[in-house]
Amino acid sequence: MPHYDYVCETCEKQFEVFQSMNDKRLTKCPEKGCKGKVRRLIGTGAGLVFKGSGFYITDYRSEGYKAAAKQDSASAASSSSPAPAAPASAAPPAAAPPKESGKKSKSAE
Repeated sequence: MPHYDYVCETCEKQFEVFQSMNDKRLTKCPEKGCKGKVRRLIGTGAGLVFKGSGFYITDYRSEGYKAAAKQDSASAASSSSPAPAAPASAAPPAAAPPKESGKKSKSAE
């Protein structure tokens, strides 16, 4: 159910009311002794935040991460010389030497 912020034009009291979207707006201040008119304030709205076992921590990055990513992308864009590409006809890397078997020979002591 949405909440709405109101302010009284007479006593300047601000308050929040949970109302259905179909309910009529409030017109009178709920403060005792004050019968001033109230007006609804424009709210910023609420952002959706999903938390629980079905969401990843990376879904909501910290401000520090965002700043580092922005700095990293700026430094990558500022480098003017591209890295040299490896030639397509480069030889494949040398094969690794065969592994020794698990048995070790006993040496004469």
